[in-house]
Amino acid sequence: MRTFDLTPLYRTAIGIDRLASQLNAAETPTYPPYNVELVAEDKYRIVMALAGFDRSELDINTERDSLVITGRKQKDAVERTFLHRGIAARDFEQRFQLADHVKVTGAAFDNGMLTIDLVREVPEAFRPRKIAIDGVTNEAASNVTALEQKRDAA
Repeated sequence: MRTFDLTPLYRTAIGIDRLASQLNAAETPTYPPYNVELVAEDKYRIVMALAGFDRSELDINTERDSLVITGRKQKDAVERTFLHRGIAARDFEQRFQLADHVKVTGAAFDNGMLTIDLVREVPEAFRPRKIAIDGVTNEAASNVTALEQKRDAA
C-alpha cells in the first residue's frame, strides 16, 4: 500500500489531520465492485454490482456518519461442482464514510445492481456568508459610495 506524506497540508489547512489519517488508514475492499457518481451539484449515487444476490440477502444501514451495506448469501440447498467459478457471491460488508449533511434518500435493486441515492443538504446556518469589515460589507460600502456620488453630483 502506498503512503503519502501529508505533513505540508497540516501547516496550511485547519482540520485536515482527520482527513489525512482517514486517507492513510483507508483500505479499499475490491468486492463487490461499485461506482460513486455525481448526479447533480449536491446529489450522489452509489451503484454496486451484486450478481447472484437476492434483495432479501441485502441490508443497508446508516450509523452516524457512515453508510453500511451488508450482503449475507444464503447457502444453496443443492451441492454444486464448479469447473470455473467467476461469480463470487460471497458475504460482504462495505462501508462508506459520509460527509457532513449527506443523507441517504433511497435505494433500489434491479437486475443485480444496487443503487443508493444520496443528497447533501447544508443547513442555512452553515452556508457561506459575507463578513462585514468594520461593520460594513462590500455591498453596503458600494451602495454608500454610489449615494455619496449622487449627492455630490446634485
